[in-house]
Amino acid sequence: MCGVVGLFHPLDPSLPEEAALRRMAEAIRHRGPDGDGFHVEPHVGFGHRRLAIVDLEGGVQPMATEDGAVTITFNGEIYNHLALRAELEKAGHRFRTRSDTEAILHGWRQWGPGVVERLTGMFAFALWDRTKGELLIARDPLGEKPMHLAWLPDGRLAFASELAALLTLPSLPRVLDPTAVEDVLALGYIPDPATIYAKVRRLRPGHALLLRRGDAARPEPRRYWAPPTHAAAAPADAPALLATMLKEATRARLMSDVPLGAFLSGGIDSGTITALASLARQEAGQERLATFTIGFPGEDDEREAAALVASRYGTLHHAEADETDYVAAARDQARLFGEPFADHSSVPSLSVCRLARRHATVALSGDGGDEVFAGYRRYRWHLLAEAVRRKIPARARRHVIGRLARAYPKLDRAPKWLRAKTTLTEISLDSALGYYNTLVRCTDDRRRALLSSSLRAALDGHDPSARFPALMAECDPGDPLLQAQYADVATWLPGDILVKTDRTSMAVSLEVRPPLLDPALVSWGMALPAALKIRGAQGKAVLRDAAATLLPAELMTRKKTGFATSLTGQLRAKAPVLRERLLGPALLDSGWFDREALARMIDEHASGRLDHAQPLWTLLMIEGFLHAREDQDEGRSRPEAMVA
Repeated sequence: MCGVVGLFHPLDPSLPEEAALRRMAEAIRHRGPDGDGFHVEPHVGFGHRRLAIVDLEGGVQPMATEDGAVTITFNGEIYNHLALRAELEKAGHRFRTRSDTEAILHGWRQWGPGVVERLTGMFAFALWDRTKGELLIARDPLGEKPMHLAWLPDGRLAFASELAALLTLPSLPRVLDPTAVEDVLALGYIPDPATIYAKVRRLRPGHALLLRRGDAARPEPRRYWAPPTHAAAAPADAPALLATMLKEATRARLMSDVPLGAFLSGGIDSGTITALASLARQEAGQERLATFTIGFPGEDDEREAAALVASRYGTLHHAEADETDYVAAARDQARLFGEPFADHSSVPSLSVCRLARRHATVALSGDGGDEVFAGYRRYRWHLLAEAVRRKIPARARRHVIGRLARAYPKLDRAPKWLRAKTTLTEISLDSALGYYNTLVRCTDDRRRALLSSSLRAALDGHDPSARFPALMAECDPGDPLLQAQYADVATWLPGDILVKTDRTSMAVSLEVRPPLLDPALVSWGMALPAALKIRGAQGKAVLRDAAATLLPAELMTRKKTGFATSLTGQLRAKAPVLRERLLGPALLDSGWFDREALARMIDEHASGRLDHAQPLWTLLMIEGFLHAREDQDEGRSRPEAMVA
């Protein structure tokens, strides 16, 4: 795993400044502590930080073809590179290394931009062909690896794995995007292609951008991969077929010339991957797999369940308790992500990555199982709500149930069966907006109360929910489950889950590989009929069947838990610190928020009257980002910086 940076000017043949590339690369040293490399020629310059995983001696980057005409800076792993190599060698190509990077170079010469459609792996790369005068920038299908892009005022395109690298460029416009502020308040993350900076975009997953020397146009990226939009017919023996696919996907991700282990929680996803990886290593006569678990005090502690799997497969198991003070960690989290990111499970994610890095350089994970096989509780609620919607006329839903939902009190401290406000609200809305309502972290009413009049004006009608009807309309209207999964794979998965995994692992120079996000497996799993994904009150039905012989029975019936400690109690206990930070200069000088509304939210949470843990944590992340930004951009005008 690595970090990539680069500069490209389509019209100016001047050599890019290598010193600028070095500053960019140094800012992401943590992504590649094993060395760096640079390549500069007219129009283009590449930089690279390397975390050596495969072909430790021969995989140095940027890498060029033997004649020097094609050069690449690449972040990721190509799991089918040996198959590609064999095909390319038959076509006359000659390889000089064992590196998977070289397969992309020869693949470009053989297939041009179509090479991205032949790659199985996680990747973000930039490839320059001097002869053709073409620059290809590409990102993997699911968005496992990041790529940020920014057009500079002088006509150059700057690109990098992380925002920190781009921020070393003095000419980069640092104007903040107000719509990103509202998005992170609503969702907890900033969906692609946006970033917190108005002039910096992320290349979307499954997209490639082709630029040409001498062409001043700024073309739109081309989409080369998309998840399924319609269900397929049920396979004859789906569990057996899935078991085979899982075995192959896991084996492919075991390639490594450095120590490799696996994250192991008490859930089905990581347990299945651990089981398959352990069996594969045993069959190959390799040493036992190392496994890593972080537990939490209380009923959500997964260490005992994880130990059952570790014992069954004889792994070298390492488990620790996470007792992190979340409020104390908040500002470090904000710096780690480079922009506001409010999924608080990033805190224990960093802990388990630190644990793993003490014993391995690569770790397998169970990421993706919930999105691909419908494991989230919200999918089941969405199907139930949709069934009710279809029995009640739209007018009655909006006016009668909607009025009831607005009148119903928010009973955060009441028994769950009395907390009907969210359910009533979801049923009153149309399908897509109802699903969005299950995702939102800070409701529309609460956000409007928090935002200043100037920020509301700058938003110019922006609506965080609007993307969900558009995305879900791309799917079969008769399959509400697939619609919800499709929306999640376009937003939540790359914007939250995979950003969290990438930044926390790369912060400690650890590579993480999720076999469940093999693109072929994702396409197959999402296209299964709903009945194979949800059975009664349980999701991931087909995955449970496929893993039934691999895992202890206790895991198959264990209640799903989140990977984090509850914030509610910690934030109540830390109310004085919340007041100090959220009513301090970093947040208030931004001009984004209403002071009285902030103070009221803190008081309501501290008193126990209402649970505002999620929006308060999000505000802490925004405050941490602004606090770090003040250190970086001392003297900049906050009012000018808030509007794109």
